[in-house]
Amino acid sequence: MVVTQPKSPSTFQRSLPKITWEKLPSDFILPDDPVDNHLQPLLAEALRESLELAGLCSEAMLIATNFGICATVADKMVVKAPDWVYVPAVKPLSEGGIRRSYTPKLEGDIPLMVLEFISETEGTEYSINPHYPYGKWYFYERIIQVPLYGIFQPETKTLDLFRLVEGRYEPQAPDENSRFWIPEMNLFLGTWDGQRSHLSTTWLRWWDSSGHLLLWGREQIEQEKQRAEQEKQRAERLASQLRALGVEPEGED
Repeated sequence: MVVTQPKSPSTFQRSLPKITWEKLPSDFILPDDPVDNHLQPLLAEALRESLELAGLCSEAMLIATNFGICATVADKMVVKAPDWVYVPAVKPLSEGGIRRSYTPKLEGDIPLMVLEFISETEGTEYSINPHYPYGKWYFYERIIQVPLYGIFQPETKTLDLFRLVEGRYEPQAPDENSRFWIPEMNLFLGTWDGQRSHLSTTWLRWWDSSGHLLLWGREQIEQEKQRAEQEKQRAERLASQLRALGVEPEGED
């Protein structure tokens, strides 16, 4: 067990009950609520896939969806499951182990970013409710102190990003392309309208520091097909030019 003991607690920290970092008991019953709609897991999968294909994932990271993040507040275990969470480094599990939850500080880094995908049917779960079992905003900001908290509303195609500054979340301003720069990842995060999984909607996407979109697998395949077709057309044009000069291209009878 690791106990939070800041050397110089701020006013907001002194107002919090004792927070400890304990492993989730094996008999703790995790919520088994279904996801709110079919889009949520697709959004999470799309975010991870492009990171993996760009070589930006490692075994030390934890990237998960609807995965329990734990803390013990005033001797009560609190578990919140963000729609998408990114932890830069976690301690390895024993061989054959399965991670069913994650306790920051005890098991590795504090999550760098959590994202929530909001639907019309969701209510006060994302509130600043400062009392047990706590709203998600309060949990991420005051208890876990996650540096980046993103809220995406597919219905309005709106992504809001908040950064923890002196213990409080402050809204971040997007750039001229409506994207947010994440220096810790050296990436931009923003919205993109298009099709994936036979669904045309607004997705969350990554861009590198040069503004190049990190591609999904099917996009990489399509890009390779286009390159191969361009190369074929170039070779055919060259062969035609050689024939016009009375030269038979190599490899042809």
